[in-house]
Amino acid sequence: MNRRDFLRSATVVSAGLAFSKAKYVFAADVPSGAWRTFDVTTHVEVLKSSGITRIWVPAALISPTPFQKTLSNQYVAPGGKVKLIKDKAESLGIVSAEFPAGVKPELTVTSRISTQNIAVDLSAPSKGHKANRAELEYFLQPTNFLPTDGIVKETAIQATKGAATDVEKARAIYEWIVENTYRNPKTRGCGLGDIRFMLETKDLGGKCADLNALYVGLARAAGLPARDAYGIRVAKSELGYKSLGASSEKITKSQHCRAEVYLHDYGWVPVDPADVRKVMLEEPPGNRPIDDDMVKKARARLFGSWEMNWMAFNFGHDVALPGSSGKLVPFLMYPQGETADGRLDPLDADAFKYEITSKETTAAKG
Repeated sequence: MNRRDFLRSATVVSAGLAFSKAKYVFAADVPSGAWRTFDVTTHVEVLKSSGITRIWVPAALISPTPFQKTLSNQYVAPGGKVKLIKDKAESLGIVSAEFPAGVKPELTVTSRISTQNIAVDLSAPSKGHKANRAELEYFLQPTNFLPTDGIVKETAIQATKGAATDVEKARAIYEWIVENTYRNPKTRGCGLGDIRFMLETKDLGGKCADLNALYVGLARAAGLPARDAYGIRVAKSELGYKSLGASSEKITKSQHCRAEVYLHDYGWVPVDPADVRKVMLEEPPGNRPIDDDMVKKARARLFGSWEMNWMAFNFGHDVALPGSSGKLVPFLMYPQGETADGRLDPLDADAFKYEITSKETTAAKG
């Protein structure tokens, strides 16, 4: 599967809106209420330091949500100065460490979190948390990689044609993403999320930070507050999806971005169209068709619910790394580093080494 014309969305939207008339009940599929606790530890070393060296690691969410409570963010940087810098608007915590020349740059961050599966019943209005106006306006704003004008706005209008309510619009965009995008295994890391480029080139392939960013951008362009949730898978899936969980306690390459959309009668609603495409490509035996039973179940489940074998870091975009003179990073999901020679490539193991582990510490599972 390669480049495809996103303008075929008219027929896709019709199918998506028909699909959206189904009953929105997901609680039976994703049981919630059982909190699980994990210790997630990131250990970072800069192998080729030069002059003053800085390391930045995302902490777990600094504000509680219905799906995650951060119990602590602890950190140690021998020989360096280290602190936790917070941005409440994006629930962003950055552990920032600085090392003088001659000191081995090494930082360890441990986040202890509790999570529970979340499922929103869209068949009846929710009595859950309602966001204030300032929060909703914040998550309608464009960012460098998430513009809401031009081709993004045009595509949002096409994708939501015929949708009247915010629920119908959110669902139509979700179905449009599932139908029109594809997971590209050659994409480096989790992708960049440059949605204007994706739409202008008509190449809608990528990974989670691309496909779910496209959802967020289209939702904002359609007037729906939405946000990316950057995080990492911390355990295997208990719902039968080998591709949607960590395979061991070593989770160094298990980063995953999700999305949320705000619906007036329900609050923040979890969505993850990128994982539908991941199931299609990777769930054994691989390359499952879109009408495969497992794909259809994932497609139904991932509009309105998340299995919380995953830890959220933040909702941040265009992140300024404290003390850095370099460019903003599109999002903070990987450790970052910088020496006197410039910004390090977080995916370059020759200069920048890190390992992330997850250990479940849930007391007495019955």
